[in-house]
Amino acid sequence: MFKITMIAGGISAAAGPEAAQDIEQHFRGERTWHQQVTCSFNDGVLTLVAVNDYDKEGLALSDEFSDCLSAFIHLGEISDDGVFKVVSVEIV
Repeated sequence: MFKITMIAGGISAAAGPEAAQDIEQHFRGERTWHQQVTCSFNDGVLTLVAVNDYDKEGLALSDEFSDCLSAFIHLGEISDDGVFKVVSVEIV
């Protein structure tokens, strides 16, 4: 199993807390191939953590997280200079 941690920065304080809740609920309800999903917001950064058994580089989760950002956050609420990256992939 792989525990993947991702971040998306440059998120507005107005959008961040609700987006974190929406993304976490979406993954838990619709993208159930990821387990132990948490999404939090702090200081302009969304942090997504999930466990799965196939994504050893975090690329699948990255793609799905990007989809959720587009779905749950309006374009004007994400800055152009925000970071989006896989922070870590751990074997658990």
